[in-house]
Amino acid sequence: MYFTINKAQKYIGDLKKYIFEETIKIESFKHCPEDVEGAHKVEFDDSKWADFKTGSSWGGRDQIHWFRTDVEIPQEWRDHKVALFFTPGSGQEGGLAGSETLAYIDGVPTQGLDTNHHQIHVLPEWKSKGKIKVALKAFSGLQHEIRWFRAASVVKINVAAEDFYFRALAMLETIKVLPEGNYDRESLITFLNDAINATDFLKAGSPEFYQSIAKANEALKQRLAEYKPAVENKPLITAVGHSHIDVAWLWQLKHTREKSSRTFSTVNHLMREYPEYQFIQSQPQLYDYIKQDYPEIYDQIKANVAAGNWEVTGGMWVEADCNVPSGESLVRQFLLGTRFMEEEFGVECSVLWLPDVFGYSWALPQIIIKSGLKYFMTTKISWSQYNRPTYDTFMWRGLDGTEVLTHFITATEAPRPQFYTYNGMLNPATAQRSWEHYQQKEINNELLIAYGWGDGGGGPTKEMLEMGKRMQELPAIPQIEFGKVEPYFERLEARVEGAARLPVVDGELYLEYHRGTYTSQGKIKRDNRKSEVLLHDVEFLHTLALRNVAGHSYPQDEINENWKILLRNQFHDILPGSSITEVYEDAAEEFATLFASAEAQQEAALQLLGDQVAVDGEKLVVFNSLSWDRRGIVSVPWDPELEGKGFWTENGTRLLAKTVEYQGKKEIEVTVPTIPALGYTTFLVKPDDGSTAPALESGVTIKERVIESKFYKIIFNNQGQIVSLYDKEAQREVVPAGMIANELQAFEDRPMNFDAWDIDLYYQEKQYLVDNLTKWEVLEDGPDRVVVGLEWKFLDSTITQRIYVYADSRAIDFKTEVDWHEQQVLLKAAFPVDVRSTKATYEIQFGNVERPTHWNTSWDYAKFETVAQKWVDLSERDYGVSLLNDSKYGHDIKDSVIRLTLIKSGIDPDPKADQGYHEFVYSLLPHTGDWYEAKTTQAGYELNYPLLGVYSATISGELASTAQLLQVDGSSTILDTVKKSEDGTEMVLRFYEFGNRRDEVRVTLPETLKNVVECNLMEKGDEKVSFDANGFSFVLNPYEIRTFKIK
Repeated sequence: MYFTINKAQKYIGDLKKYIFEETIKIESFKHCPEDVEGAHKVEFDDSKWADFKTGSSWGGRDQIHWFRTDVEIPQEWRDHKVALFFTPGSGQEGGLAGSETLAYIDGVPTQGLDTNHHQIHVLPEWKSKGKIKVALKAFSGLQHEIRWFRAASVVKINVAAEDFYFRALAMLETIKVLPEGNYDRESLITFLNDAINATDFLKAGSPEFYQSIAKANEALKQRLAEYKPAVENKPLITAVGHSHIDVAWLWQLKHTREKSSRTFSTVNHLMREYPEYQFIQSQPQLYDYIKQDYPEIYDQIKANVAAGNWEVTGGMWVEADCNVPSGESLVRQFLLGTRFMEEEFGVECSVLWLPDVFGYSWALPQIIIKSGLKYFMTTKISWSQYNRPTYDTFMWRGLDGTEVLTHFITATEAPRPQFYTYNGMLNPATAQRSWEHYQQKEINNELLIAYGWGDGGGGPTKEMLEMGKRMQELPAIPQIEFGKVEPYFERLEARVEGAARLPVVDGELYLEYHRGTYTSQGKIKRDNRKSEVLLHDVEFLHTLALRNVAGHSYPQDEINENWKILLRNQFHDILPGSSITEVYEDAAEEFATLFASAEAQQEAALQLLGDQVAVDGEKLVVFNSLSWDRRGIVSVPWDPELEGKGFWTENGTRLLAKTVEYQGKKEIEVTVPTIPALGYTTFLVKPDDGSTAPALESGVTIKERVIESKFYKIIFNNQGQIVSLYDKEAQREVVPAGMIANELQAFEDRPMNFDAWDIDLYYQEKQYLVDNLTKWEVLEDGPDRVVVGLEWKFLDSTITQRIYVYADSRAIDFKTEVDWHEQQVLLKAAFPVDVRSTKATYEIQFGNVERPTHWNTSWDYAKFETVAQKWVDLSERDYGVSLLNDSKYGHDIKDSVIRLTLIKSGIDPDPKADQGYHEFVYSLLPHTGDWYEAKTTQAGYELNYPLLGVYSATISGELASTAQLLQVDGSSTILDTVKKSEDGTEMVLRFYEFGNRRDEVRVTLPETLKNVVECNLMEKGDEKVSFDANGFSFVLNPYEIRTFKIK
């Protein structure tokens, strides 16, 4: 009848207007409409700058403006709480758009100003000076909008009014989330109403008004203290400040550097005002930016870390995508990330902090634990489209059986949330709802909330901190404590240890959302894969040189800088393809830098080693960077010195070689016999003597549209599609009757939300065939291979393929180029196969995973688009088909149809996404047995890691004509990484088991061993390993990763 709650809301809203007891306006500034070096300095001369009146407009798109002025703080205010108040421009609450400003006080970067942060607490030393120099570095935002500098003032804060306001607001918001009839709710309503009735609003702002406010506030504070028991039986919430800063997304890296400066300075400054404030920040890349750009801010961060207020953790160099990067890339995220934290801050982190990543590989638990971390936190799985995650606190069991304690933050203000957030509000609704929706209450009564605005929103606000303090006074809602993440997880671990009902999740954490991120922005995904391969080979070659060439200098710093470029661009909005146009322009430049550097390092090592081989005359030295022997084709750049010459083995057998020219690039392709694992073989280069390479036992031929080899008979239709693929060895047809293989399929791709991120299931209902064949030509007609060139037109796009069928290989390669000019069109390559299986196998990092091919349940059809690394496979026990790729990740396998997703071409946030040139290779590999018997894993590596050749006419050393770095004997083991150790001269070897079996491994080296130790992925925790004069042995369990250091 009295509308008590509505009345309270009105009075509290009115009270907010009187927190500023007195205000002195700052009427004008000196203004410069461009970035000027040194403009923050006290001594900077701004006399030639234009005058700018507060309330005027400024800005445009992507501009920096400077505003400078002197501010006087009245003598009589020096014993009071004082603040500066600025509103340089409007912004979006979440920090995704709008203007942002960095405020310098007396030349020191002090705090960010944005839509959530307007006040700058005036420090005692500023008051003592009486006058301060203010310089504002204002960023206009990336919108085509004019900004208005709406407010600038110095304000005196009435402490009692501010205190009463936040206390009353916390009570009001608590009342709103408690159910009617709740005893504590009714009590709070009474207390709040009595306090409001004790205030005197007759002349708001008068001394009498403020006296009544102070009196009412003290009475209310005392009443709450007397009412709330010292110890209550209620859940606890650890609240940690946080700002989720996307390394790039709707802005470029250069903008992120500035966003970080604004947010981090704000955190530093708020810690001066609120000593209880605890803040977490992950991502060493951001710290590295600040160290380079703003050393004063960085020094303050280090001081706050040392003081215990600022928590540095998270594990990875950036919060990386966990679907597309290779296993070794994920390891390097941890290696570079944890080393930076330890070297710069003296901390060893224990928590992998990935709140916003689009799904989590089943390989992660083992990587986490073997990187020295213990815990994992995310929230993103709550965004899933069909099924809510079953648990919020659980042991996540990885591919190899390793378990990691995992906790999902359940922060939400909503009674029926669609998802949880890592950008939480610190208020009663968040506290109450987060607890209500948490699913493991029976084993845990303490939750974690990360509160604060992300990106350009500036992190936690003073309002959040004030609310958190007042919530500590209130009954009925979870108890709020300011704290840190790592101690929280330690308490959680102790609390759930031994709990019978602690769940175990054994499998990948698949996000039922953002499935388009496996494919969007095809160029960066290709650059990612090619960089991973290149860096692998660079490290192998320089390790080989380090151990065989006296005085060789391993370029570790340069290699690590290239790794940083790659790791930075694996951030979860860059590599997945969900950023603006400019981000991918920047990424292309960064990858060009990486390729130029790493290719030079590779070429230098190849030439050095080639020249060291003690073989008279000209020679071709061919290197194999993989851990098993293999033969194949090596491509050598054309050199006039090779005109009229051929290639021979040392025993006089001529090699098949052909000169090929494509798109203006001329190469010599040489078919070489077996090259030893992790080693090289030398071939002689001599003038052509008219001889020929030995004839093939069985060649490959083409007649009209039928290609035959000893393996297959392949029939193409008039549209260039495969209508029959008969396997002669297995005596079975691969393509089901009436179906077509290598069918290029286009789909309308118009997801409900998040255009670049999402593919929604209904895309399958509107399919268009790419079958307008405009060119068919035979490019090579045996005997070693047949190559057919095809071209299709589709709308405004052109798709070109060269299909390779080999005489001595079961693989059928589809080397593809696309000139793409469609938008919101999804392109796939489909291979229906006559294979019956309810599950398919997909390669992931350090292993593989099986997924259903049926849609029996919502958990099954939710995975209508999934991710793989280099291959997928559909097999019966004795026969199957693998599909390999050199730079694609999105797949779907339904019933007996294998499809590879080639291009997505969304329009938001990048309308130019996937427009223009694409190149990629996929390879069909029908086989007897299953994928393991068919050596599909090895075939995937061989497609991606080519043999490397170098021509040399020099002898500068004494290397043998054929040699190995080492020999690995094992049935299902891959030596994935060979490198120099980070802190010494040891050789680091990283192995993993890929066949879901126990494998006995023997490593043999050509030189006498001095020492072997096993270490973790961070090259720490050395444990001695038994070895003999030239090798050592060990056992790998299913999908296990093991790392050794060798002297």
